[in-house]
Amino acid sequence: MDEDPKSGDKPTLMERITAMLMREPEDRDELLDILRGAFERHLLDADALSMIEGVLSVSEATVRDIMIPRAQMDCVSVDDAVPDFLPAVVETRHSRFPVIGESKDDVIGILLAKELLNYFADPEAFNLRDTLRPAVFVPEGKRLNVLLREFRANRNHIAIVVDEYGGVSGLVTIEDVLEQIVGDIEDEYDFDESHDNIIPEANGRFRVKAQTEIADFNEQFGTRLPDDELDTIGGLVLRAFGRLPKRGETTTMEGLRFRVLRADSRRLYTLQVEKLATPAAAREETA
Repeated sequence: MDEDPKSGDKPTLMERITAMLMREPEDRDELLDILRGAFERHLLDADALSMIEGVLSVSEATVRDIMIPRAQMDCVSVDDAVPDFLPAVVETRHSRFPVIGESKDDVIGILLAKELLNYFADPEAFNLRDTLRPAVFVPEGKRLNVLLREFRANRNHIAIVVDEYGGVSGLVTIEDVLEQIVGDIEDEYDFDESHDNIIPEANGRFRVKAQTEIADFNEQFGTRLPDDELDTIGGLVLRAFGRLPKRGETTTMEGLRFRVLRADSRRLYTLQVEKLATPAAAREETA
């Protein structure tokens, strides 16, 4: 029986992926270009691309790049009584706290917030020092992929970061590392990651991180979106919806359509932005 001529006209998904990756990339940037091309051809979805980019960044980034600086560490003094530091524990809502002696360079151990339940059960018998877990110390230059492997092997969730002189320079958690993989989650201590916030795609579309500052967005798109009350484009999109939107939902502002590519129950991560074809289309209501 003759083969159906139509069957050979359209390559299979595996054939398209293979063709896309046949050319061996020479460096990381070229590999990313290939992967983004695969996304534009709908071989990868936004979640998959974002996670692959995150894995690649983890293999190159160091603890110094994502750590919480020393000045912004929330610590507990070993000499304080529980009623003295309990309000800070409740306010910050961390699950783990470095416990220090005379200064932040003197980290004695790690307090798990859940251990404070023992204090309420029997305040007289509670001894803060006895509840502490050993502190793990890591250098600023440790690679994140190595740190993640150590976190998993040792079942640690937090490490104290030290500089070349042995002084404490910050802390890092397993959540900080995982956030680099699972999504573009804004780190309030990272001010130098804006170079790839807006990435051109096919058909005049752009993939935009929700953390992109409104001023940078306006400069790129020639818009006049207000930045007197909100700082990021994600904040404007949230206000336009009036709620946290789900993936695939759209809204419009100043002749641009914003489609949610990635979001979870807490925040927006990635948006797709495109210019509307006609003024009539610009009057679309929020999806």
